Amino acid sequence: MKHALQAWWAIVQRELLKFSRQTGRLVSALVRPLLWLAVFAAGFRNVFGMAIAEPYDTYIPYDLYIAPGLVGMVLLFNGMQSSLAMVYDREMGLMRLLLTAPLPRWWILAAKLSATAVLSLLQAAAFLAVAAALGTVLPLWGPHTPHVLLAAVCMALMLGALGLLLSVYVQQLENFAGTMNFVIFPMYFMSTALYPLWKLEESGAAWVWWIARFNPFTHAVEWLRYALYDKDPGLAPWVVVGTGLLCFGLAAWGYDPQRGFGALTRRGPGGAP
Repeated sequence: MKHALQAWWAIVQRELLKFSRQTGRLVSALVRPLLWLAVFAAGFRNVFGMAIAEPYDTYIPYDLYIAPGLVGMVLLFNGMQSSLAMVYDREMGLMRLLLTAPLPRWWILAAKLSATAVLSLLQAAAFLAVAAALGTVLPLWGPHTPHVLLAAVCMALMLGALGLLLSVYVQQLENFAGTMNFVIFPMYFMSTALYPLWKLEESGAAWVWWIARFNPFTHAVEWLRYALYDKDPGLAPWVVVGTGLLCFGLAAWGYDPQRGFGALTRRGPGGAP
């Protein structure tokens, strides 16, 4: 156990040190959601003047509605960036060294996932601090704070596990951008990050409503949104945790050289035999 914890900490520490030297990564992670908050939300600030819907008990400005979705954006993009880092490490041969360590393969991947989640949460905290300075203050503190933290941690782990799974099947860096476009944008825009489900149903976009309803990212954002207002999130926690476990299990299977698509210990960088 001591050896396993040392390996876990070494992997997490490596990712934190690498991130500390990449200041541009933090800036880019903050610029994207802040632009949405400052520009997009300003044009639709009073979009909820028509109705009051759960978890809100009164009318709220649009920037308060999309803020949890923008936190999800930060976590989503960092989870996908972790996938890119995994593909790069594999091409450079670093992943082969890690995965041949005398430790269970799933433990190594869990350590990578933990590092991704920690970095995601740090970036989300930085975004919330800047958003508060701009006047968008979420109700983070109170008896519900542990629930908010639990929702954010599970959300970061789920999206990190999704990135881990994608890194199995994205074999080269050149294929990464195209693959991400088919994951990030549909997952984000076909969710409740920017608009509630009842708005989609009311507008007649039935197919978008159905996709958003079953989108795991929708449930992650809704869990965080309901936790902020100390309301019951329903089935959302089960969907988020279940999706995260499923993605992690498939990723661990994929990185198994005997069964999965990864077969990393028998192939050179870039998938060459």
